[in-house]
Order: sequence, then C-alpha cells, then structure tokens
Amino acid sequence: MESSLLTSAQLAASCEQVEAIRRQVARVLVGQTGLLDRLLIGLITGGHVLLEGVPGLAKTTAVKALAAASHASFRRIQFTPDLLPSDITGTLIYHPAEAQYRTKLGPIFAHIVLADEINRAPAKVQSALLEAMQEHQVTLGDATHALPEPFLVMATENPVEQEGTYPLPEAQVDRFMLKVEIGYPTKAEELVILERMGVTQPVFDVAPVVTPADILALRRQVDQVHLAPAVKDYIVRLVQATRGGTDSAAELRPLIRYGASPRATINLALAARAHALLQGAAYATPDDVKAIAPDVLRHRIVPSFEAESTGVNANQLVARVLAGVATP
Repeated sequence: MESSLLTSAQLAASCEQVEAIRRQVARVLVGQTGLLDRLLIGLITGGHVLLEGVPGLAKTTAVKALAAASHASFRRIQFTPDLLPSDITGTLIYHPAEAQYRTKLGPIFAHIVLADEINRAPAKVQSALLEAMQEHQVTLGDATHALPEPFLVMATENPVEQEGTYPLPEAQVDRFMLKVEIGYPTKAEELVILERMGVTQPVFDVAPVVTPADILALRRQVDQVHLAPAVKDYIVRLVQATRGGTDSAAELRPLIRYGASPRATINLALAARAHALLQGAAYATPDDVKAIAPDVLRHRIVPSFEAESTGVNANQLVARVLAGVATP
C-alpha cells in the first residue's frame, strides 16, 4: 500500500535539498550530471551502485563529494588480491592484559563506502561485502552490529584491465540497484577540469548542506511519489521482455541466456520514483522509467552465446527491449 502523495511544500523542500547537493558537488565534479543523478538515486533509495569506467574519470571524487555534501561518514576500501573479509567487516582482538576480546569494527561501518576496484578481491571478500550490503549488519563473534543508516556502497570496477581480477558472479552483481557506465568528458569539460585540477594541491571545497537524517527523510518521500497502474504495468512488461516472456520480445529469446529477476522490477520502480523526485515531480512517468532502465537492467541480462558471437551486448539488448515494448 502506497503512502500519501507528496504535498507541494514537501516537493519544494526536497527539490531545494537536491539542488543544494548538486551545487556543492559541482564545485569539484565537472560535468558527469548523469553520474551524479545516479549516485543521488542510490542514496535516496538505499540502492547500491556499481560504477564502471577507466581510471581517472572522477569516480572517487564524485562519491567523496556526495558524502561531504551529505555530512555523511565516508570510507574508501582499496580492493586487492590479498584482502581478507576481516579487513572489511572487522574482527575480535584479544587483549592478554585484560584477558578478554575487544571488537574492532572495519571500514564497512560508514554511511557511504567506496569499494574501489571490487573485482580485484577474491570471491570470499566480495561475498563478505555483499552480505553486509544485503543485511545491513555484520556479525563478529557472538555479537551482531548494525551498520549506520543511511548505508550505501558505491563499488567501482575497471573494464579494461582483466589480469589479476575476479569478476563478480551474476548473482552478486544483481545486488546492485544500478550499474553506471562512465564515459569521457567533452573538450569543454576537460578544459574546466584542467583549470581546476592542474595544480599541485587541488582545492576540495564541498560544504555539508544536508544531514543523514535529511537523506532518510528523502527516502520516505520517494515512497510518496505516485506510480500509476499503467506505469507499473509498463515496468513489469519491460522486465518480462528481458526474459523473452512477451510476444514483442520473441525475437530476443535466442539472444538472452538469463533475463532480469523480480528484484529488477522492484528496483526499476524505486529508481523511476527517485528519478521523478530529482526532476521535481510528484509522479513517475514512462519517461522516468526509460531514463533509468538501462542502468537497472544492463547488469541483469546475460547474453547468450549466439548474441556474443554476433557482437550483441547487454546494452544493445536493453535498447531492443525498450524499443519493442509499447509505452503507455
């Protein structure tokens, strides 16, 4: 059952907070408006985000700036092949003088966690992180420790270097609400980057404009964004089309080994609502769904051997799904 609709006052207040965050992040992040919007969607829905792009595209800067503008605690974890699960979650340390164990919490205990190059750590380390993402808690010894709220993981992976990496299994990638592909800046944007950052000590000038409590309030407002029955039906038809489950997607069946799960349906609805809120709207439209669908679906579609042999990738399959499903 949906919450009551947003009032004009609530909508105006939420828009003001979002714009304040955008202004602060823009002090250090040039361009990349799509990336920032996706990070904001993850933040105000509680959905984790996987960022894919070559090194040097300001992924770390964007996440760090978002945390600073939100007055949220921030930790960066550099994933390496020798990392252990306890390096992330924490451990129990024995103190002989006191003859007792003390808990040392790991870097996962922060509002926003940047898991840098997550595919460089072995599977058991990836699993420890992803379990914490799902459960929002960590068990050390006999005690269970809740993670702070809001809690959000932004993970990055490098699509170029494959040596010494451990690709995330499809079932684990599905835990991320969004997979965002980051491209190169334009010439004009790169000139601005050069002006700002081409010094020995670049200025990181981001002021906190909202609090973690404000972020949790925005999450509650996401639930109040109206999602009409026709838009819900459109979301379900899109996800079912990724499985070849509709007549319009019959031609895609040989090209898709596995389609998106019901988790994608839930995440697409949440992301569409959040996208509408970021645009200052109290209701989500099919355009909101289309805008965010590639980021929700691209990592949840596994192309078949036939698709791979003909050079058809997941992004192209998502585009075909969007083109083939009738818009209400």
